[in-house]
Amino acid sequence: MKNKNSGRFAAAAALALGVGLGTAACGSGGGSSTAPSAPSATGPVVVAGVEIRPDPVLNAALPDAVRKAGKVRVASDVPYPPFEMYQSEGKTGMTGLDYELGQAIGARLGVRFEFQAQKFDGIVPAIQAGKYDAAISALTDNKEREQVVDFVDYSASGTGLMVAKGNPEKIVTLDDLCGRKVAVETGTNQQKLLDRHQDACRSAGRGAIEVQAFPKDSDAQLALRSGKVVADVLTKPAAGWTARVADNGTAFEVVDDPAAAAGYNASPNGIAISKALPRLTDAVQTALQQLIDDGTVAKIYDKYGVASIAVERAVRNGAVD
Repeated sequence: MKNKNSGRFAAAAALALGVGLGTAACGSGGGSSTAPSAPSATGPVVVAGVEIRPDPVLNAALPDAVRKAGKVRVASDVPYPPFEMYQSEGKTGMTGLDYELGQAIGARLGVRFEFQAQKFDGIVPAIQAGKYDAAISALTDNKEREQVVDFVDYSASGTGLMVAKGNPEKIVTLDDLCGRKVAVETGTNQQKLLDRHQDACRSAGRGAIEVQAFPKDSDAQLALRSGKVVADVLTKPAAGWTARVADNGTAFEVVDDPAAAAGYNASPNGIAISKALPRLTDAVQTALQQLIDDGTVAKIYDKYGVASIAVERAVRNGAVD
């Protein structure tokens, strides 16, 4: 994902929810531990067809400044489909997987997640400077970033294979691309993945992949549409979204390799949160886990055609690189 680090995602076990919440309630940093008698809940919010009600305990566990403001200031680099998009061209209203996930978490915490557009390379510095409390922007959780922000990981994604609807060439794995023409965007991790797989193709006696690199993925999609290639190799979330929306879902489909359900070289994507707000991190982790457990997160991901990138545990700082 963004940054686009690609290490194998093997998340550590999540913190116990009770422990995380206890830490939040006692809180060190991000405000005093005195909770108001009545939480400032915003009321139920409907996301992906699910009505989400605020949890008074989670609301009381928030940092005082966040609870009193009634909002979390969230940075996001827009557009980056299907994670963050504008509702329509020329408008500032946002939508997308990250935006809806933020609204769901905010609803459970009883505050608003107020998204603001921020150029990607400025997101982490802006959190450090106190301009934002958090970021939800398909941000790769890696060890370098964990030094300056905390993460709550919400998905794991890597490279996917998009083929023509019906998968006429019966593509299932990377090995099935050997000896065939394949489209990819120039200079991407996906092109590097194909280059690294060439030796495996030759060793298997199946011939090298005939890589056709294009300046934009839209050009790669055109090559696939016209039958000039058997697959377009791109990030799996982008593949899922493209397959869902192109020609109303009739043009493409995404291959699900059983050995790489979240995509090849999958890495964790996390909600980045200021290290000055540990109680916010605890509360977000607990709220996200609740939304995973009750199926809300799965409904959001399915809406955007990326169900395979979901994780079962809301891991804190789960980078493995």
